Amino acid sequence: MTDSKSMDDLGDLLSPQAVQAALAVPNKKALFQQLGGIASKLVETDARMIVDRLVERERLGSTGFGGGIAIPHGKIEGLDRVVGLFARLAQPIDFAAIDDLPVDLVFLLLSPADAGVEHLKALARVSRRMRDKAFVAKLRGAGSDDALYALFATGEARHAA
Repeated sequence: MTDSKSMDDLGDLLSPQAVQAALAVPNKKALFQQLGGIASKLVETDARMIVDRLVERERLGSTGFGGGIAIPHGKIEGLDRVVGLFARLAQPIDFAAIDDLPVDLVFLLLSPADAGVEHLKALARVSRRMRDKAFVAKLRGAGSDDALYALFATGEARHAA
């Protein structure tokens, strides 16, 4: 018996307002500032704190895991659940990714400060989804915020025509 909620469905992490189809940023610093601003509205917390957490995490090593994809993440005081934000960049940017390829797909993950296993599970789910080449191709081809959100919310890709 399978769970009615697909493991590929990331709709529980994203809201329709948390998807950006053409975010224009010149570099990683500007990306984090933009993401921090957008995320601060979604979770009603300080944008500066979000940016600081992302920068702190990035100092440990790039969250660009290859193939043009990055999953910056951080733990934020005051959050009550894991929250995601997805951005497809208008132009790829240097991210010091492990394969040195510029990044154009970014899935930001913010977790409550005390989320241990929950944070790691969400990170693993996002990572697994973003390694699916067919799904990633659909993300790059989607025409709008709504189309991107629908891909994440339905979890479809492998079985699509």
